[in-house]
Amino acid sequence: MPYYERLDTGSVDGCNIGGATTDKVAFFGTTPISQRAAAAQATTIWGTSATTSVDTARVAVINEICNTLTALGLWKGGA
Repeated sequence: MPYYERLDTGSVDGCNIGGATTDKVAFFGTTPISQRAAAAQATTIWGTSATTSVDTARVAVINEICNTLTALGLWKGGA
């Protein structure tokens, strides 16, 4: 039977990984990073704006999601 380590203490309130935006975390041996902050994260992909088309906003948000997952080591991000 496999034995897995738990990251929490069994609290009914749950487990928090990184208690602040400046705490660094990583997965699968990647370099730990603090929480990313990018303009695309604040962009709504369903709204419209005078300077950004909806398609451009969607691409920016999708790229930021991919970059964040890659930086955390949750998405390989390369060949």
